[in-house]
Amino acid sequence: MKEEKLLKILKELLRNSRRSDRELAKVIGASQPTVTRNRRLLSQYIRSYTVVPEFSEIGYEIVALTFAKARTYSRKEVEAKLAYTKEWVMRHPNIIFASDGEGLGKDAVMVSLHKNYSQYADFMREFSIDFADFVGDSQSFIISLKTGLIFKPLDMTYLVDDL
Repeated sequence: MKEEKLLKILKELLRNSRRSDRELAKVIGASQPTVTRNRRLLSQYIRSYTVVPEFSEIGYEIVALTFAKARTYSRKEVEAKLAYTKEWVMRHPNIIFASDGEGLGKDAVMVSLHKNYSQYADFMREFSIDFADFVGDSQSFIISLKTGLIFKPLDMTYLVDDL
């Protein structure tokens, strides 16, 4: 029962995270103190409360998915490079996601936003220089937010129906 209530609250927050506990209580059929108490329990499942803007309307024209393949190194060297990599991606606010992974012959992915192609090219040049000794190969898939066909825009509300 408790998990069911937590899931209901999470779904409603995905739909609209600006609602008060009182509004949430009305929607899920619980008391406001129950929602407040359960919302605290949800904090382990919620990274942040934010908005998902229309990126093209706030000046971003390009989304880039960059896939990279690391060169083979010893464990000690890799650990040092990973620390540098984490610091590097955190220093670039236009990178909205970066992770290791596998597929397409690559072992890392980065999602970044760029105001125009020139900014993207400068960013990739910096990436190539800064990781020349660590990344053996990288490829990007570029998405135009101004002229491309967007079939389903980035939004977390879709997950409500999947939970």
